[in-house]
Amino acid sequence: MLKNYIKIAFRNLWRYKAFSFLNIKGLSIGLASSILILLWVANERSYDSFHENAAKTYRITSGLADDFRAATVPPPLAPELLQKLPIVDNYLRLSHPVNFAFERDGNRFEEKRGFYADSTFWDFFSFAVVDGEKKTAFHQPDAILITESMAKKYFGQTNVVGQSIILENRKPLTVTAVFADLPSNSHLQFDYLLPMEHIEKESWMNDAKQDWRNFVNYAYLKLDDSFVPTSTAIHQLEQQIQEVFSKHVDGSMLKTTFQLQAMPDIHLHSTNLQVDLAGRSNSLYVDTLFMVALFILVVACINFMNLSTARSARRAKEVGLRKVIGAERTQIIIQFMGESLLITFLSFVIAIALVWLALPGFQVLISKTLEIHLFDPNVLLTLLAIALITGLIAGSYPALYLSGFTPIKVLKGVLTSGKRGHVVFRNTLVVTQFIVSMFLLVGTIVIYQQLNFVKNRNLGFDKSNLVYVEMNGEVWGKQSTYKDALASNPLTADFTVSDVVPTNLKSGTVDFYYEGKDPNSELIAPTMDVSENFIEAFGMEMVSGRSFSKSYNDSSNYIINEKLASIIGYTPEEAIGKPFALWSNKGQIVGVVKDFSFKPASKAIEPLILSYNQWGGMFIIKAKPQQLEATINALEKIHADLNPHFPFTYGFVDQELDKLYESEHRLSNLFNLFAALGIFISCLGLYGLSAFMAEKRIKEIGIRKVLGSSVTGIVYLLTKSFIGLLALAIVISIPIAWYGASRWLDSFAFKIDINWMIFGLAASLTFIVALLTIGYESIKAARANPVDSLRDE
Repeated sequence: MLKNYIKIAFRNLWRYKAFSFLNIKGLSIGLASSILILLWVANERSYDSFHENAAKTYRITSGLADDFRAATVPPPLAPELLQKLPIVDNYLRLSHPVNFAFERDGNRFEEKRGFYADSTFWDFFSFAVVDGEKKTAFHQPDAILITESMAKKYFGQTNVVGQSIILENRKPLTVTAVFADLPSNSHLQFDYLLPMEHIEKESWMNDAKQDWRNFVNYAYLKLDDSFVPTSTAIHQLEQQIQEVFSKHVDGSMLKTTFQLQAMPDIHLHSTNLQVDLAGRSNSLYVDTLFMVALFILVVACINFMNLSTARSARRAKEVGLRKVIGAERTQIIIQFMGESLLITFLSFVIAIALVWLALPGFQVLISKTLEIHLFDPNVLLTLLAIALITGLIAGSYPALYLSGFTPIKVLKGVLTSGKRGHVVFRNTLVVTQFIVSMFLLVGTIVIYQQLNFVKNRNLGFDKSNLVYVEMNGEVWGKQSTYKDALASNPLTADFTVSDVVPTNLKSGTVDFYYEGKDPNSELIAPTMDVSENFIEAFGMEMVSGRSFSKSYNDSSNYIINEKLASIIGYTPEEAIGKPFALWSNKGQIVGVVKDFSFKPASKAIEPLILSYNQWGGMFIIKAKPQQLEATINALEKIHADLNPHFPFTYGFVDQELDKLYESEHRLSNLFNLFAALGIFISCLGLYGLSAFMAEKRIKEIGIRKVLGSSVTGIVYLLTKSFIGLLALAIVISIPIAWYGASRWLDSFAFKIDINWMIFGLAASLTFIVALLTIGYESIKAARANPVDSLRDE
């Protein structure tokens, strides 16, 4: 019997080629789309799971106020915890990312992805090593550990342990280990590591490494095997960390709190942290795309159901005859479920092929290489299980519907299962499709409008034509000469010196003072060291006072923003001349700058302190309009003249701003792509349902045409039943879409308003797409020759 069912299934696939093609097409595209999303979701949720001690590793984060948390802690904290807390088995500290220029046989490059790290690194991170010994890699004096890519870049090969590379044109380092290129699903990404002991030997680090107020290290703890990570146990350990810390500080620092972050949680659950490593994602975005994958699967299943029931008139007499000659309903259900699973299996094979073909482009779209491999046996089994469940769900309704036909009625040409419930269920499927389409359209519109708003909003400064060049090598001793060269360059509109690009500010400080400040104040303010012309180069506005100038001794003077002046309790005018100190450097406020946004749109305007830059960092040059490329060429020549032994590197301020929204742009690209595919699959389902309705009423249409009905009247007759369903779907979808959009927008401090225009546009597009899809089959049925439909009467 099974052989017979399979034979009949293949015959029906071939006999109804058009419907079979649509069924397989819709289901394969739906499965392929969902598989791609699920591969990305699985990859996002797999971060750091490959590290051997990931389950026992926690990162320490810090906070002073409810709205300020940072990923950094003081350098002496982790070593002290190892001494004081028995549950702590080991610790690891990483510095802020460091930029250094390296040279080997004339190959000079600046490498921006490096860290100083403790020798306990291997206890926390299980990265593969292709050359060298892990145990001794950090112990050798002047060691450097590099990745495969960096080894090939400088040496042309990976077996380079024992060879030297020159740091900053002055210090030879010995390669002690070569990492395999790091997996993309690691929250820690680097090109080289330097032993922490090297930086701690520097004389200027003598005080810093014991400074409990200087939050500059990323710190990890490996906990003892006996630790059970319940919420209570974790909270108790956090309290113990705070107690250890409080013994070394006073004043407002006593209010510092600490939280432990499990290593696998770092990638998706760090959006509230400042001064974090680059490349973090957002669990909300992952959950959103996961829901889109489910929606697409639901739409694909509905599409399958509608297309299967659309051809019910052609299978009704077959069912009736089978029942007349003794077939039981269970056997008919098995037959149709078998056909459904066959179509699903064929669709799954095609979907896997589509995924394989689409993966390279998909990885470009998401800007990463997926570490979850499609042809891994476990992955394939999981995907096969998804396909099987999809087939069972998609095939269940058609099987129950078709097997429910009454033999006598269908053999007489009456196409009905005799149950009102089937009509209600079919209408529910239609409404569900419209809801999904509406939700996807609203999501697409909201994401587009928000990102467009973020891109074009007024930041409080002009980001265009700003080029930054980091100081390195000989420039440190030639700053005056470099400034003279910039000033004499006719392509330079303005320039300034800053310690950082505004978008890359480090953590704030509580170590500043003004008249009347509460010693226990938790107020935190980021700081920037800037030179004269900073305000002018960035096109900012002073609301009172002045900017820094060579005409004054501004070494102990400060500029604050409106936000900080307001918090302190001054009007901009009142703030001028008031005493102010930063890190015990006493001076006064000489200017108040209009608030400008130097953080992502997810962050509100923060208080800011500008101090006078006396040491350097980077030059930020404002190029004249239409002269950006020529300005860069001029900067390269200046660099070649003044700093010939170091590579020339530069960047753009507007590109740094764009980097703040990489996750949002990825979400937008993915959402737009899969929303379009989901709506396309919905159209296939609507086409199937319109075909079903037309086929069910074919004789009625023929009679109406004989009696004089117009094509327009018949098209209206066939489509009007969808209008109420569409209206109901829109009413239901609006609060759902509003909730989803609001939840996403809540992650932004600066955001668009959700207005009725968004829902009106989405509803209009849904109407147009639905009516065009349904109208095609309706017009086709209305224009058919009535003789063909009434021939057997």
